[in-house]
Amino acid sequence: MTELTAQYQLVSAIMANDESVLKQLYQNNYRKVEAYILKNRGSMPQAKDIYQEAFLAVWQNIKKGAFQPRNESALQGYLFQIAKNKWTDELRSARYKKTQRQESFQNLEDHPNEIDQETRGESLHACMRAFGELGDECKELLTRFYFNRDSLRDIASFFSIEETSARNKKYRCIQQLKALVNPSL
Repeated sequence: MTELTAQYQLVSAIMANDESVLKQLYQNNYRKVEAYILKNRGSMPQAKDIYQEAFLAVWQNIKKGAFQPRNESALQGYLFQIAKNKWTDELRSARYKKTQRQESFQNLEDHPNEIDQETRGESLHACMRAFGELGDECKELLTRFYFNRDSLRDIASFFSIEETSARNKKYRCIQQLKALVNPSL
């Protein structure tokens, strides 16, 4: 029996909802996806969620006849590729960026470098205090640029100004923030 024939038999078993085949496929491929997601800024719960979504998508595509194996590892590669694409979409999503931004602030406060712990804590506190003193437009602009990673073009559009004006405004806001953090400069 060739490996490609084995892939066709695997697809047939999945179409027939063979529980043991589904379970084996699930277990045999999870670790590779988990490793990929953990390596690319993900967590264990995120890896589980993404893998389940990918596995379900593969199962649905097989049921619809949208997948046909072309080589001896086609199904496994297909499952990994769908998981990889789903994770890429998650990383690009606004929801992920918002979550990461909140976690970054928490991590900075909870786990500062032990060597500079006191200095970093003071700097972070001073920076957060200064940020709170900025005007609303500067807060919005800097949040969009540094935390949401919006482009200057998008920011300019949001404020209904030219892109060069957005760049200049960002520079002025940074200078204000620096002056608030360290008034002696």
